Amino acid sequence: MKPVIIDKEKCVGCGECVKDCVTGYLRIADGKAETKEAGCIKCGHCYAVCPAGAVSLNGMETDGGELVSMSEFDNHKLLQAMKSRRSVRRFKEKAVEPEKLEMILEAGRYCPTASNSQDVAFTILGSRQAELEEICVKLFRKGSKLATPVYPSAANMEIDDKFFFKGAPLVIVVSAKSTGNANLASSYMELMAESLGLGVLYSGFFVVCTRLSGKVRRILQLPKGHEAKTCMVIGYPDVKYHRVPCRKPLTVKEL
Repeated sequence: MKPVIIDKEKCVGCGECVKDCVTGYLRIADGKAETKEAGCIKCGHCYAVCPAGAVSLNGMETDGGELVSMSEFDNHKLLQAMKSRRSVRRFKEKAVEPEKLEMILEAGRYCPTASNSQDVAFTILGSRQAELEEICVKLFRKGSKLATPVYPSAANMEIDDKFFFKGAPLVIVVSAKSTGNANLASSYMELMAESLGLGVLYSGFFVVCTRLSGKVRRILQLPKGHEAKTCMVIGYPDVKYHRVPCRKPLTVKEL
């Protein structure tokens, strides 16, 4: 069965789907859109751009809701909000509501991916969170002296029982075959979490543990070919910041 289905009765032959097709999979023949033999990556551009609703995609969900342009948001407020975010390491003992978790995951699901691979997966540590943190704490306590030459700041860090997840109620491991895809998904998720009043910490140390510990990898059971790319620690902040963080001067080169 072909990935793209064209309803010939609805198709008006405008050619918008052909113009917007990423891989040249579509063409106009006898005044109607039609598919070629191969090449579709199911990006959904044809479905989204068709003014007549004549296009559908096999095996793909089409429940994204109404279109909303980013230009509808106050761009100055959006930029200032992005500048105001900080990594949070102090969390309240308050669970993240299921509806907020769902929105965070949806944000990750709708991120762009290279060649529309949609290869990003999300693992919520849930009931195994404390166990995984305990394994990693033991591992890091043993290896902290070895890490000091590579990370000089490690000499001043106390590896306590909450070193990795800081007592947060929600931890999501974002995995993929592509680092870029996972990072894009994580950025989408972080912005959504922040908009919901939550704080986020990227626990890079836990990602390191997934490389070092076979036991951690066995517990995570990531999809075949996946690696943990980011670990998002999420919860309600138990700290209030009063100023926008400092940054180095902007570096831009125009060629």
